[in-house]
Amino acid sequence: MRKERIYLYDTTLRDGQQTQGVQFSTAEKYRIADVLDRLGVDYIEGGWPGANPTDSEFFEAPPKTRAVITAFGMTKRTGRSAENDDVLAAVMNANTPAVCLVGKSHEFHVKTALGITLDENTENLAASFAYLVAQGREAMYDAEHFFDGYKANPAYALEAVHAAYKAGARWIVLCDTNGGSMPQEVSEITKAVIASGIPGDHLGIHTHNDTENAVANSLAAVLAGARQVQGTLNGLGERCGNANLTTLIPILLLKEPYASQFETGVTLEALKGMRKASRLLDDILNRVPAKQAAFVGASAFAHKAGLHASAIAKDPSTYEHIDPAVVGNSRIVPMSNQAGQSNLRERLLQAGLEVARDDPALPRILDRIKEMEARGYSYDTAQASFELLAREELGLLPSYFEVKRYRVTVERRRNKRNKMVSLSEAVVVVKVNGNKVLNVSESQGPDGRDRGPVNALWRALAKDLGPYQELIEDMHLVDFKVRITDGGTEAVTRVIIDCEDGQSRRWSTVGVSANIVDASFDALVEAINWKLIRDGATAP
Repeated sequence: MRKERIYLYDTTLRDGQQTQGVQFSTAEKYRIADVLDRLGVDYIEGGWPGANPTDSEFFEAPPKTRAVITAFGMTKRTGRSAENDDVLAAVMNANTPAVCLVGKSHEFHVKTALGITLDENTENLAASFAYLVAQGREAMYDAEHFFDGYKANPAYALEAVHAAYKAGARWIVLCDTNGGSMPQEVSEITKAVIASGIPGDHLGIHTHNDTENAVANSLAAVLAGARQVQGTLNGLGERCGNANLTTLIPILLLKEPYASQFETGVTLEALKGMRKASRLLDDILNRVPAKQAAFVGASAFAHKAGLHASAIAKDPSTYEHIDPAVVGNSRIVPMSNQAGQSNLRERLLQAGLEVARDDPALPRILDRIKEMEARGYSYDTAQASFELLAREELGLLPSYFEVKRYRVTVERRRNKRNKMVSLSEAVVVVKVNGNKVLNVSESQGPDGRDRGPVNALWRALAKDLGPYQELIEDMHLVDFKVRITDGGTEAVTRVIIDCEDGQSRRWSTVGVSANIVDASFDALVEAINWKLIRDGATAP
């Protein structure tokens, strides 16, 4: 059976940028466009020309991509011709091969939001798309609030989309703008549009996630006949976000009935870069990746229960719906005081440590974990710290350097503008290859602001580790979590630090102390030790 083509349309750079707190620079837009293009999407919506300087700059020098760079705008306004509408002109002047215009399809919005008649709106749609087509552009109509509009007045909603289609629009994109529609509604209404005379291979779907149904609604539209799917990386977008392409793409390629019925521009080889693409966006936004994210999350293939781990060791398909490597992810068997020897041996194997079932070190490691977690440690999320603990019990923990002493101070003082500011300073003395090295560092960022005592300690610790310095140059901290495990005056602070390196490896370490600085420093030291082990450093 010949597969039907599904076209993937990414709007991360436009609708994704409407997320609260998100604003891409032009350079960041280029990076995102590049990863989307390598992934294999068909259209990249670059933004709204003229809406802001960044979008305008992007279109002045658009990236060279296989994907079709698309400009977004709105239909002409009442009382103006398409040729003389300055807002539409800004979109046309972007000179992109494709243009997507948003327009009303909901009677309520036409009369209330625009304050015009239904006939005037229909004329605006027809004239706008006729103009786009006459200029040789691939025209797309984002039919805003279509599903709500159809439920309120099906006749006019259909009149609106047919006006654009008859004027030459290549794609009629049905939008669940408020994100309140249910999958069955989306399916039925999409079928009704096709029955009205607009073929499915000219229909797209654009959903929002206000009821957590954006992905389900997109899939419902595809099964109903729509052949373009719009969405964003990591589900970025206004309010609760858009349909998540990071979830949709693997489903379309790997799950039935989609895998056998449809094909996209994304190859199975490119799909292996899905997790990396997701992480790139999080890195640009300086966000902590969602651990429970489907397919690409750190916990997507994590197996904590001993029963699960035992089964996974025999056959991963017992508790995994796909091979994690297919989407560039990996399996994790967390360690905690709930773990049994099945978890333990599987986790050790993942760390490259093959231990026999009868090795006396196994019960010692389990006892040590339980002892440490009783003191406030948590190895469930701090996998790197677990590995170091296990290596210690197995006699396989290298000693690269020794911390002799450290100190951190925080000074409060008035600056030249007479404002009270703080400055953190750390001193760390380490012994490497028999030599003592004293490192001093401040924690002042590029903006002149103090980044705190932990940052100062990190800078000092990682400043000079002699022969190991080159190995840690690509290492950086990406997250810092603090939890108080006991109340009152005897409270214990647990610190978990997430690190990442140039190879896109991400690992977590834990430190526990009544003193947050001590807990943080212990976690930092373990983070470096794990990195050195992974990079094959030789201990003296």
